[in-house]
Amino acid sequence: QVQLVESGGGLVQAGGSLRLSCAASGRTFSRYTMGWFRQAPGKEREFVAAIAWSGGSTAYADSVKGRFTISRDNAKNTVYLQMNSLKPEDTAVYYCAAAQFDIASRYDGFYDYWGQGTQVTVSS
Repeated sequence: QVQLVESGGGLVQAGGSLRLSCAASGRTFSRYTMGWFRQAPGKEREFVAAIAWSGGSTAYADSVKGRFTISRDNAKNTVYLQMNSLKPEDTAVYYCAAAQFDIASRYDGFYDYWGQGTQVTVSS
């Protein structure tokens, strides 16, 4: 069992930056692929970024490529999402997820555990 707690969300102006964190419980964090997804009001949940447990493989949605960076610190059981050049269309609840395979998957059904989410609001 893995518990995930996101933090770092908030209100930021367009062009600004935020760093989201996701702290995971459990001693085997290093063996989980970690992903970030988001859901805007009235829209389906969508993939943002993922990092395999080995850390050597990452994946990004086209809409965030070049602006967002996913990273992990296995010693701290934490995964991060650095978000730069934020746009109003990045406004959403951001969810952290964990999967027990070493694949940076874009598919939400691949993930076994989910956090409660953190709100990111980007004003124009």
